[in-house]
Amino acid sequence: MNETALIDNVIPRTDVVKRATRIGAEIRNVKLSGDLPGQTIAAINGLLLEHKVIFFRDQGHLDDAEQERFALRLGRLVPLATLGATKGTMSMLEIDSARGGIRADNWHIDVAYVDAYPKILVLRGVVIPPVGGDTVWSNTAAAYLDLPPPLQRLADDLWAVHSNAFDFAVIARPSEADKKLYEEALTRMRFETEHPVVRVHPETGERTLVLGCYVKHFVDIPKYDGQRLFDLFESHITAPENTVRWNWKQGDVAIWDNRATTHYAVKDYGDQRRVVHRAAIDGEVPVSVDGRCSVARVKAIKQAPANVV
Repeated sequence: MNETALIDNVIPRTDVVKRATRIGAEIRNVKLSGDLPGQTIAAINGLLLEHKVIFFRDQGHLDDAEQERFALRLGRLVPLATLGATKGTMSMLEIDSARGGIRADNWHIDVAYVDAYPKILVLRGVVIPPVGGDTVWSNTAAAYLDLPPPLQRLADDLWAVHSNAFDFAVIARPSEADKKLYEEALTRMRFETEHPVVRVHPETGERTLVLGCYVKHFVDIPKYDGQRLFDLFESHITAPENTVRWNWKQGDVAIWDNRATTHYAVKDYGDQRRVVHRAAIDGEVPVSVDGRCSVARVKAIKQAPANVV
């Protein structure tokens, strides 16, 4: 049975509602759990590869343990300790707006400052503000295809250094408390990795752009020119045609392919509280179009708060 037939046989296409033309689909009438049949898990993975990010409403039955059990069906969970985090369960990160830490209101690939960054993220809405707090995802494979051929060839040859020591003060617009938390964390946890600007997706063969706020600079490109190249490629990634926006409700689950997307959590909910729990699935080291692998340049872990990853 081919992949399309498998999906249609397990999850009817009438239960797959596209949310945008190039990215995103809501999957209905599926109750996520660690006990789902193998064919259902395979169908979910196939839909994820097709739509890049998939959404499930009404998953209020999930707690951290069951979210982890389900996520484990998609691959090996990333222990928080490998990123210097200590709070929460072994692999479940709690992101709580009331506790500060680095916000995600910038375009980023999760944990892209390590070499084998997570391939899939499973995010559950726990406390959702009554207004605001949406997340926007972009399809980086579609963005690559939108580039004129000369720019594709340029991107194919470029490499960039990604670091968790990015320009936090400029990009994230932090409070003084957040700045202090971040600076303390960097004394305990430092990562720096060279990634190709274009990686070949290991399952689909697509070429996807690897950029976002963790980019520190391009390899062998002066900073002035590099910033303009970064802005040029990012403008294609974040073009509205390549994006989908999700309006969260409590109990929602979003699953995205971190190898083919970048995302932005909109900070437009004022003083209201927003809590989400995230499980990460271990990923592969990116491979460039000419077969070279990403290289970790700095990997220093002591201990850091769980919110700083």
